[in-house]
Amino acid sequence: MNSGIHSPPDVLFVIPSMEVGGTELHVASIAGALTTRGWKVAVYSAADGPVTRLLQANNVRLILPPPARELFDKLPGSGIFGLAAIALHLLGVLLKQRPQVVHFFLPGAYLAGAPLAIVARSRVRVMSRRSLNRYQSRSRLVAPFERWLHRYMTAVLGNSRSVMKELEAEGVNAGRLGLIYNGLDLARVPSVSREQVRAALGIPEASLVLIIVANLIPYKGHLDLVEALGHAACKIPGDWRLLVVGRDDGAGAATRALAVSRGIAQKIVYLGSRDDVSELLRASDIGLLASHQEGFSNAVIEGMSAGLPMVVTDVGGNAEAVVDCETGIVVPPHDPAAFAEAIVRLADDPAMRRRYGLAGRRRVEENFSLDGCVGRYEALYRGLRAGKSPAEIREIRYRS
Repeated sequence: MNSGIHSPPDVLFVIPSMEVGGTELHVASIAGALTTRGWKVAVYSAADGPVTRLLQANNVRLILPPPARELFDKLPGSGIFGLAAIALHLLGVLLKQRPQVVHFFLPGAYLAGAPLAIVARSRVRVMSRRSLNRYQSRSRLVAPFERWLHRYMTAVLGNSRSVMKELEAEGVNAGRLGLIYNGLDLARVPSVSREQVRAALGIPEASLVLIIVANLIPYKGHLDLVEALGHAACKIPGDWRLLVVGRDDGAGAATRALAVSRGIAQKIVYLGSRDDVSELLRASDIGLLASHQEGFSNAVIEGMSAGLPMVVTDVGGNAEAVVDCETGIVVPPHDPAAFAEAIVRLADDPAMRRRYGLAGRRRVEENFSLDGCVGRYEALYRGLRAGKSPAEIREIRYRS
């Protein structure tokens, strides 16, 4: 996959890397689904990674700079020459291939790539914000630069109402705002049984299995979760385990140390980054997310789609996905005691777990399917190419 001679893509996605993460998986899913529906789609990434194979499986073209380096997420100061080389390469792609729509995902791609799309006079420019804007505090230049870029975007998208409110506060014109929730492929069936997964992990069938799917980043709240389990351990009936799925992005050592100090280290299984998440979810009983900030978490709706009752913190779009006391329990962030209480409630009540799990699956089917999500992207791109504003496109309209 490279930037050789091809017909101009209908849509060019620009993203920092193909490492495993919620946004990367979302882009791969959307790009693949659009391709099967007849769209010409390409993905520009500064760095290759495991998610590339999902693009290959769906015949989606990946464009990499020579050599591909993970630099879009770095501010000027380190790797400046490599970043400049990538910028020149991306500018060349925009000028030569003239994609009808250029769509930026994640701050690094937006900050580095959107100015190039402006210079290249790309006709339709789209930015997707998929998290709350706390990342802007890393540099006093980021917020004003993004506000300036917003003025030159044809559409500015969020994936939850919490994100949309922040974009409004940043001064984005209401006519250019659009809301598209994440979507899941509900047709995928796990290849192995619950019993087989548990046996492979050495977990007894009778054990209560909790699961968190989140890279170990401080803001994902793993320390709060371990603290909560320290409170709850003596109240959970019978044997239990916590599966921690995700790569260590800096919070692993502290999480392990806290588990040791709380006497629950032997109850926690660290699985790293996995490509069998759906199987692990089906082998679990309760899904968890203790994050301090979110845009709209794929992990939450993945757990719901697997029929798990969810315990989540009330940040970002979590409470837009999980209906409190209907599909799970929503608790305040930074509150291990409340999180512990919610875990114990579900652990004590199998009937509640089944009821919440079934309701969660129905909610995903009705509101967060991949088909519905892709349909909204199609409506967006068709509308923008026809000269409509996002506010004029019913499927993605934020304000009715």
